[in-house]
Amino acid sequence: MTTTTHKPSQKLSHKRRHFLQTSGTLAAATALGMPALVRAQAPLRVGYVNTLAVNAQMWLAESLGHFKREGLNGVQYTMFNTGPELFQALVGGSLDVLTTGAVLSNFPARGQGKAFLINSVEYATAQLWVHPDMGVNSFADLKGKQIATTVGTTAHVFLHRALAANGINSLKDVQVVNQRMPDAVTAFISKAVPAVALWVPFNLQIRARSPGAKMVVDASAYYPQAAIVGGWAARNDFYANRKDTLMALSRAWATANDYLVSKPDEAVELVQRERYQNVPLVDLKEQYKASKLFTTQEWVKMYKDGTVTKWLDQVTDFNVEIGAMKDPIRAGTYFDATIMPQAIGAK
Repeated sequence: MTTTTHKPSQKLSHKRRHFLQTSGTLAAATALGMPALVRAQAPLRVGYVNTLAVNAQMWLAESLGHFKREGLNGVQYTMFNTGPELFQALVGGSLDVLTTGAVLSNFPARGQGKAFLINSVEYATAQLWVHPDMGVNSFADLKGKQIATTVGTTAHVFLHRALAANGINSLKDVQVVNQRMPDAVTAFISKAVPAVALWVPFNLQIRARSPGAKMVVDASAYYPQAAIVGGWAARNDFYANRKDTLMALSRAWATANDYLVSKPDEAVELVQRERYQNVPLVDLKEQYKASKLFTTQEWVKMYKDGTVTKWLDQVTDFNVEIGAMKDPIRAGTYFDATIMPQAIGAK
């Protein structure tokens, strides 16, 4: 029998080469002014819902190189149709962070994920559409009818508030049909249901394929009492161990956010050209106007004075109202309002 042995000098040489390679990478990162640990980590895995209110700052940060400048190279993006699907992937470990709408106030309130960054208020992104030729023209006509939507999302929160404002109990007076949003819109277009609560840009499909359909109301009618905010959350273990990465992401986001707010036409045109080629520019600009955005410094103020936690709690309370959860964690605990301000050096 032949035995193969390795000389100590060979082992030391191999280890020394590996050490020098690693040291060189970290030294280069430090020389560039970037957090070495951020540069050395595996690519960040990001999940998102494909609507401008959710991903505008993300795509601008990517296109303008802000993520790379913060040491976040090779970010991996995965699109999902709904927020619940996003969070299921996050909790399951296939994502590190995500950006979404109202579902930001759902899973973290159950202890599943930690919110740390807010994108916008979804001012008019949610809409209620009906088919007049199916006997539905107004809220009064909705009693006893089916309404398709995706339960637990921005559209569902909006629907619940809109119905309540018009004397209708969403749990008793109508039948909410829970479907993935693409399926809900398809069901409405085919007239399988007389009404649908959606979020933009799904309204574009209805405009194109159901010219007789009518939009009854959008979420702006209930602002700010029923404000819905969307933003970013991290997986629990990622939040606990990778705050350097979350701060790097927040710095990149902040630069992109202020560009979006200060030069909206230019910014939206860039996003449309690189990420929304199938959406006409006029429609994407309409999406932009459907959200309320604020400068980063304005967000810092609203983080500190409790405005954001109040808005988040409003949506968490909705989940309690419909029986989706009991004894939720409050936003003051599941939303970390310190990461972004610290990242940008706000006082």
